[in-house]
Amino acid sequence: MTLVRPVIEHMSVGTTDLKRAIAFYNAVLFPLGLVKVADELEPAGASACWGPPGTLPAPEGTPGAAPFWVEARPGPIACPPGFHVCFWAPDRAAVHAFHATGLANGGTDNGAPGPRPHYGAGYYAAFLEDPDGWRIEAVTYAAG
Repeated sequence: MTLVRPVIEHMSVGTTDLKRAIAFYNAVLFPLGLVKVADELEPAGASACWGPPGTLPAPEGTPGAAPFWVEARPGPIACPPGFHVCFWAPDRAAVHAFHATGLANGGTDNGAPGPRPHYGAGYYAAFLEDPDGWRIEAVTYAAG
């Protein structure tokens, strides 16, 4: 497999309930091989970060290695039109687990797991809205 330099070093979304968001993202990101790797208390509020096990966000860790953050912010939280975050999944089973655990942890269905040929050959994805309304996706190109 060819390694690709990340285009985005990190990104964050806001939440009105960090405890709820941590439980949700712990559940949906685990099947994708991502775990919570950091908690921070910043002037604007508390936050949590996910990446592969054993990674740290920069500057302590490798740039781009722990790219997804959720930050506590006062409401209301609104996902802008056209915005979504897509997470890479290692296989179709992980896409299904992402979707099922999302629904079981307060997410809303935004597209059941399945092929999306209109996005390209081999595109297999599932779509959710998290409890704050952020649109998220898991995708794989792996067959079977």
